[in-house]
Amino acid sequence: MQAQKNTPLRAIALFEGIKGVAAIAASLGLLSLAHHDVRAMAYALIGHFHLDPQAQYPHMLIDYAAMLGDANLRQLLMLAWAYAAIRVTEAYGLWHDRAWAEWLAALSGGVYLPLELSHLWHHTSAVNASVLLANVVVVAYMVLRLWRRRAQAAAPKAAA
Repeated sequence: MQAQKNTPLRAIALFEGIKGVAAIAASLGLLSLAHHDVRAMAYALIGHFHLDPQAQYPHMLIDYAAMLGDANLRQLLMLAWAYAAIRVTEAYGLWHDRAWAEWLAALSGGVYLPLELSHLWHHTSAVNASVLLANVVVVAYMVLRLWRRRAQAAAPKAAA
């Protein structure tokens, strides 16, 4: 689309790449917990820091540790790796100004909007509002770029 570097597009590409790498790191962390009692580890961590297990955040840690123990680790890993592959692919495409990557970014970002809106509705906070706003801005930017790309492609045809 443009010969010069597009700073907002590169920033989005970098962010998407970081999300992909973070998903890989998280999956490796999950993999390291494969043969451990995660709930017992959570209780040990809470005890080590002398926290009340019934307090909000320690209790959440215990609940999530219990859910992780019940989850199918193989499925979680496959989902994390698929997510990472999508994010890294999207980052590569955006970095190199590819139209398919803009479509992928707009669609994959748009899928999260209803979920983020629902989450904001039930758990109103500045962080949740910021995440929703950032995602809306990214999706709108991608849609604008796609619209401009389409208009530029149609302009030479109209002039001929």
